[in-house]
Amino acid sequence: MKISTRGRYAIRVMLDLAEHNQGEYIPLMDIARRQEISEKYLEAIISTFSKNGLLVALRGKGGGYKLAKSPEEYTIGSILKLAEGSLAPVACLEDVPNKCPRAAECKTLSMWEGLYKLIDEYFDGITLQDLLESGTDGGDYVI
Repeated sequence: MKISTRGRYAIRVMLDLAEHNQGEYIPLMDIARRQEISEKYLEAIISTFSKNGLLVALRGKGGGYKLAKSPEEYTIGSILKLAEGSLAPVACLEDVPNKCPRAAECKTLSMWEGLYKLIDEYFDGITLQDLLESGTDGGDYVI
């Protein structure tokens, strides 16, 4: 499994919004400047997040984006799944139920399922708030 640039940027954007969460809308250009990510690239990420209820958007003067919930209500798993799609380590685990014609006799399936469970539990066990509290002092999590 490899987290793409989109997934990493999605976490950075959400962390930026959480860190600057004063209840006001934050302009996209401010996030882009602080994170050193192009506005155009961020628009695609933020658009997906606001369409799916993770962010609240306001157009026009004084507009921008803000979190729809508090930072402790967002798991890194939910952010990554929305940005990346599935976090499954192998394609056959993307479908539920598994539609692989070899699933019944696959000797490696349980291994991949175990890895997938670890990935899900790990990322679903970390919130934006956890990352904010870990700071840059070499805390428990590294992005």
